[in-house]
Amino acid sequence: MQPHHLELLAPARTFDIGIEAINHGADAVYIGGPSFGARSTADNSVQDIAKLVHYAHRFHSRIFVTLNTILRDDELEGARKLAWQLYDAGVDALIIQDMGLLEIDMPPIQLHASTQTDIRTPEKAKFLQDSGLSQIVLARELTLPQISAIRDVIDTERTVIEFFVHGALCVAYSGQCFISHAHTGRSANRGDCSQACRLPYEVKDAQGRIVAHDKHVLSMKDNNQSENLRDLVDAGIRSFKIEGRYKDMAYVKNITAHYRKLFDEVLTERPELAASSHGRTTFSFEPDPNQNFNREFTDYFVQGRKEDIGAFDTPKNPGQTIGWVSKVTPEHVEITTDDPATELHNGDGLCYYDLQKELVGLQINRAEATKAKGVWKLFPKDPMDGFKDLRKGVQVNRNRDMSWVRTLDKKSAERRMGVWMQLVENDKGLQLTLTDEAGHTGSAQMAIAWQEPKDAGQAEDKLKTALGKLGDTLFEPLDVQVALPRPWFVPPSQLNALRRDAVQALETARAEGLHRLPRAVPVEPPVPYPEDTLTYLANVFNQKARDFYAKHGVKVIAAAYEAQEELGEVSLMITKHCVRFSLSLCPKQAKGVTGVQGTVKAEPMQLINGKEKLTLRFDCKPCEMHVVGKIKKSVLNAVPESPVQFYKSRPIVGLH
Repeated sequence: MQPHHLELLAPARTFDIGIEAINHGADAVYIGGPSFGARSTADNSVQDIAKLVHYAHRFHSRIFVTLNTILRDDELEGARKLAWQLYDAGVDALIIQDMGLLEIDMPPIQLHASTQTDIRTPEKAKFLQDSGLSQIVLARELTLPQISAIRDVIDTERTVIEFFVHGALCVAYSGQCFISHAHTGRSANRGDCSQACRLPYEVKDAQGRIVAHDKHVLSMKDNNQSENLRDLVDAGIRSFKIEGRYKDMAYVKNITAHYRKLFDEVLTERPELAASSHGRTTFSFEPDPNQNFNREFTDYFVQGRKEDIGAFDTPKNPGQTIGWVSKVTPEHVEITTDDPATELHNGDGLCYYDLQKELVGLQINRAEATKAKGVWKLFPKDPMDGFKDLRKGVQVNRNRDMSWVRTLDKKSAERRMGVWMQLVENDKGLQLTLTDEAGHTGSAQMAIAWQEPKDAGQAEDKLKTALGKLGDTLFEPLDVQVALPRPWFVPPSQLNALRRDAVQALETARAEGLHRLPRAVPVEPPVPYPEDTLTYLANVFNQKARDFYAKHGVKVIAAAYEAQEELGEVSLMITKHCVRFSLSLCPKQAKGVTGVQGTVKAEPMQLINGKEKLTLRFDCKPCEMHVVGKIKKSVLNAVPESPVQFYKSRPIVGLH
C-alpha cells in the first residue's frame, strides 16, 4: 500500500457481515479466525475466511485476520499452524499482539500491530516498524500533535499508521487492563473481558467522603471522529479503523457507509489521495451513526483533553430525543413529539430517565397516531404499572427505530467498478475489450461471419445497448464504443457470450493484478527496545516472547499478569481518563482559581462496587490515572492455565 492511499478498515463478526462491509465501501475488513482472536465469541472458520478473501479481492479490498491474544507456550504451535492455513486461504495480513510470533516459523504474510500493543510514543512505534510490523494502530488516547510526532519518525513507505475513528472506547490504554483477570480470571488480553469499566461505582475521596454515587465513572462515550478526518489525514493516518467485531450487521452497514461517504468527499477535494480499493458504492439509505447503539459520542483526546467524554449515567444506549409524555393511563402512554413529522412504529424502542437518572426501557408493542398532529398513543410490551417514574412531562428518547431496522435488513448498497467498453472488427470476427478505472483490461474474441442488419441506421445503438447490460457483474459501463467499419447484426445469444467472456477476462486480469502485501524484513542487527526492563505490563506470556525482547536488549523481563506472579497491589488499569478531572477535582483545574488554588490535591480515591474495592491513584505529570488493586484469592486458587516464570529479579511496578 502506498502512503497516499486511504484505507477504510471495517470490522466483521461473521462472513456475512464481512461481505456487507465490502459492499458498503470498506477498503479492508478485519475478522477473527477460529481461535486466538481477542474477541472470544467472534470466531470464523478458515473456509469462510477464504470465501470472504475471494469476494474482497475482486474489489482489491484486503482481509486482515486477528491473531491478537497473548499466547501460552503450548499454544504457539497451534497459532503457527493457523497462520499458515490463513496464508494459504489468501489472507492479506495478521493482526498480532504477542511478539513471540515473530520468533517462530510464520508464513511470509504481512504482520500488523494490534491495538493491544499499546503504541503511544514515537520510540515504540519506530521499534515495532523496525521489528517487522507493516501497519501499526496507535492508542486511541493520542492527540493530533502526538500522532504527527509518530508520523515524523516512521518510514511511511514501509509502515502504515492506523487509528480508530469510530466505536466503543475502552477506558484503559489497550493491553493495559487487568481488572477482568484479577477479579474473574477472564483475561482481556486473551479475548475474554468482563467489562468492569461499565459497572456503577461509588467514589470516595481520601477522607472517606462520597463524591459520586452509583455512577459509571469508568464508562466512556463512544468514539466518533467524523469531524476530524481531514486533520487525521494531515497528521499522517492512512488506515481508519471502525471498532466493532461484536457488532451486528446493521451497525457495520451503517457506519461503514457513513465513513465511505465522508472519505469520498475528502478524496474529491484531495486529488493526491486515493482509496486503497476499487469501486463506487451507492446506498439505498442515508447513513446516520445516531441510529445504531451508542453511548453518545466523543472525539476523545484527538483535539486535546475535554471534560465531557464519559457516559457516567448509563452504559446503555440513551438514543435520540423525540418528545415528551403528555398523558399516562393504565393501558398506554401518550407521547407528543418535538417534530410533528416524526413517525413512531410498532416495535420501536423508547427510553427515559427515572428520578435516579437510571435509563428505563420502553418497548412499544403498538403505536397509534391520534387526530392531534404529533400526538401518539403507545401501548408498551410490558405492563404500564412496571414503569418507574413515568409521568407527564418526562422527556422520551428513541433508541431503536423499527423503520430504520427494516431498511437495513434489506439490500442496502451496491458496489460497482466503471469500465470502458470497445467493440472492434478483426480478421476473425469481433473483439470486445473492457478497461476498468484502475487500468486493467480484459478482451474476448468471437469468430463470426458478418451479417447485414435489417436497419443499418439503428444497428450501432442496438449493439451499444446490448453490450452495456452488465447486469449482476461488478461492473457498470462508463462508455460503450462500437468502432466497426460497417453495420453489423450480431445474434443476442452470441453477443451475450462475448460480453460474458470479456467480463471474465477482466476479472482474471484484476485478480492477477492484485499482489500479496509484502512481509516486512526486520532491521538487522535487531534494534534495541526503548527500555531495558519490562514489567507485567508488557504482556510477555511465553518463552518465545521473552526471547524476542531479550534479543532486543531487554535485561529484566517479568511475566504477564496472567501468569499470576503479581500477588500484591499493582496497577490493574492505566487510563488517560481521569475521574478527578471529570468531577472537577483536578489540581490543574483549580490552578489560579481564587479560594481554591492549593486546596485541591491529587490524593487517592476509592471505587466501590458491592464488595469490590479499587484505589485510584493519579500521576499528574503524564496526566494519567491508575486503577490499583490485587488479584482475588478465588482466581489464585483456580488452576493456572500455564505457569510462566523466567525473570531473574522482580522489577518495581505500579504506583504506591
